[in-house]
Amino acid sequence: MGISERREREKAERRKMIMNSAKELILGTGVEGVSMGDIARKTELSKATLYLYFPSKDELFNELCEESAGAFIENVRPLLQEGMTGLEALKRYWTAYLEVFGRSSEMIMLFSLRRYLFPSIPLVPGGEEPKTAVRYTYMLYSLIKDLIEQGIAEESFDPATDSDMVTRTIISLFFYIVENAAKMPRNKMTSQAVIEEMRNVFQIILRGIAREGIDRSCLCLRGA
Repeated sequence: MGISERREREKAERRKMIMNSAKELILGTGVEGVSMGDIARKTELSKATLYLYFPSKDELFNELCEESAGAFIENVRPLLQEGMTGLEALKRYWTAYLEVFGRSSEMIMLFSLRRYLFPSIPLVPGGEEPKTAVRYTYMLYSLIKDLIEQGIAEESFDPATDSDMVTRTIISLFFYIVENAAKMPRNKMTSQAVIEEMRNVFQIILRGIAREGIDRSCLCLRGA
């Protein structure tokens, strides 16, 4: 390995170390309580060095969001096999959600960061895919909406279903659940409890849009 390649690898490793340290601080004290000075102390780097990697705290926090959402999308897409029904795909979506977020607190961190970074922007911006840092939310929105529309086309869901409204409702309720969890004391805030509440909400919505006569057992999602 040449000197240039080694330096690039070391740079990537340090960047990853900074992001992991920021995650630990966010989960320990909450988003609002974390400063670049806190992150510098935890990483044992000077603030000047820290700013070489991330020009601002918001940029660092946004990259954490991008990383978590990107990991989820990469995990779920291979599970959505060709020939799978929309309803089957939605259940696979839920399985992937559990695998990525169900055993960790990253989900709580992701939603909390989104609320902190963009408090005045709708959870899912309207119009075309946004070019701003909120595009990861749009990625989640697009995937769910596509699967619901597939279910409508296959007659698993009521043809009168408004896929846009249903998708926005799911995302909004998920954010609301996590926001409430983030306000709880750390010893009472568990990912498993949050996941269970999300599962119940997701099942209620699926049952609400299901076509009359469909087997209700097909609308059950597994627990955490």
